[in-house]
Amino acid sequence: MSAPGGGEETATSGVPQSGSGPQLKRVMGTKLLLLFIVGDILGTGVYALTGRIAGEIGGAAWAPILIAFAVATITALSYLELVTKYPQAAGAALYTHKAFGVHFVTFLVTFAVLCSGITSASTAAKFLAENFLVGFGLGWGQFGVTAIAVGFMVLLALINLRGVGESIKFNVFLTIVELTGLLIVIGIGFWAMGQGNVDFSRTVVFETESGKSIFLALTAATSLAFFSMVGFEDSVNMAEETRDPARIFPKVMLTGLGITVFIYLLVSVAAVAVVPVGQLSESQTPLLEVVQAGAPDFPIDVFYPFLSIFAVANTALINMLMASRLLYGMSKQEVLPRPLALVLPGRRTPWASIVFTTLIAIGVIILVTNAMGADTVSALGGTTALLLLCVFTVVNIACLVLRKSPPDPVEGESVPDGGAERKTFRSPGIMPWIGALSCAFLVGPWAQDPIEYSIAGILLAIGVVLWFFTWLWNRGVKAKRTRFTDPEELHG
Repeated sequence: MSAPGGGEETATSGVPQSGSGPQLKRVMGTKLLLLFIVGDILGTGVYALTGRIAGEIGGAAWAPILIAFAVATITALSYLELVTKYPQAAGAALYTHKAFGVHFVTFLVTFAVLCSGITSASTAAKFLAENFLVGFGLGWGQFGVTAIAVGFMVLLALINLRGVGESIKFNVFLTIVELTGLLIVIGIGFWAMGQGNVDFSRTVVFETESGKSIFLALTAATSLAFFSMVGFEDSVNMAEETRDPARIFPKVMLTGLGITVFIYLLVSVAAVAVVPVGQLSESQTPLLEVVQAGAPDFPIDVFYPFLSIFAVANTALINMLMASRLLYGMSKQEVLPRPLALVLPGRRTPWASIVFTTLIAIGVIILVTNAMGADTVSALGGTTALLLLCVFTVVNIACLVLRKSPPDPVEGESVPDGGAERKTFRSPGIMPWIGALSCAFLVGPWAQDPIEYSIAGILLAIGVVLWFFTWLWNRGVKAKRTRFTDPEELHG
C-alpha cells in the first residue's frame, strides 16, 4: 500500500527497517504505560474545570463525568482494536489513512490531534504560570505569566529531547504529585463530613443556567467534562516505544480509565458537598476553594497551588510527548515533510518534531492565551474536547472500515504457526457505531460554546494552508524523481 503523499511503506508499514536510520527505543512496560495513561487523563481538566462543570448542571456534577467516561470508554475500545492491529506511533492519523487513503482527510485528522495536544499543553502552561505567581506572591502581570509559560515549554522540550525514558520517569513523579493533590481534596471531603460541615443534598440537584433544559445542560456539561477524560488516546502514539503493545495495551488502557473516573467521581462529590455550587463555578481555582472551606484550620492551602503546578505540568509534558511522536510518525509516512522524522542518533528521540511542536506551542501561548485572558482555560479546554470529539468520530468509523483488514506484523515478532494472523483486540459488537454516533452528537452546537467553534475553525483553516504547502512539497519531490528516472527526460 502506498503511504500518503506517494511514498512506499516499509515491510512493517511505517516501522523503519535496518539501514533506514535510528529506531525508537522500546522502554515502556505495563507499569510505565499505566502511569502514562493515568497521568495524562488526570491533570488540567479536573483541577481547573470542576467548578465550570458544576456551574453547567448544578450539584450533580458527577452525572456528566459518568456520561463522558462511558463515551470515552466506548471510543477507547475502538482505539484498542486499532492499536493492537497497527502498533505504530501515528495513532488516529494512521488509522484514518489506512481506512480511507485520502491524503487531505489524513492530514486534517493529524492536524486536529496535533492542535488538541498543543492547545491542552499551552493551556496547562498558562495555568501553571498563574499558579506560580500566586504561590510566590508575585505581581508580574500578564507579561510575567507569558514569560514563565514560555520558559516552561522550553524546559519540557529539553526533557523530551533527553529521551522518552527520562520523560516517562519525570511523568511518574508528576503523576504521583497530581494524584496526591486530588487525594487531599477527597480526604478533606471525608474530614468535613466527619465534622458535619458538608451538604450532600447538593450532589443530587440538577440546576441549569439561562433557562436551558436539563437535557441540553447535561449535554453541554458532558462535552466540557470530556476534556477531563481525554488522554487515553495519547498512549497509542507511544506504541513503537512500548514492549509487546498488542498484549498489554487493552488491560492497561481500560484499567487507567477505570482508576481516573473513580477519582473524578469522588472529587466532584467532595467539591460540591463542601463548597456551594455558585462559589465553586465562579472560582478560577475550584479545588483550592474546597481545601480552604473544608479544612480552614490546616495550612494546606499554602502549598496546594504548588501541587496544582505539578499537576498541570504533567498534562503539558505528556501532550508534548504525544505531539512530537505524532509528527514523527506521520513524517515517516510522508504526510508531513520527511525532515520532521529526523531522530537524534545518540538519544534516539525525534528532535525535529520536538523543536517544531515546541515552537507552535510557544506561538499559541503568546498569541492565543494572552488574548483570551481569564477565560483561556475553559475556552481552550472546550476547543480541545471539540477537536478530539471530531477525531474520535472518525476513529470509530475507521474501526468499522478496517474490521476485515489483516493486522500489520510487529517488529521482532514471529509469525504464528500455519501462517495465521496474530491475535488482536476486538471492540464488542456495535460499540464502534455507538461511539461514532455519541461523539458526533457531542460535536453539535447544543453541546459546544460558539467561541470553541471559532478557535477550532481558525486552527483548522491554518491546517488547510499547511496541507497545501505539504502537497506542493511532495509534488515537487515526485517531479524531481520522475525527471531523473525517466529515460526520455535523461536523453532529452
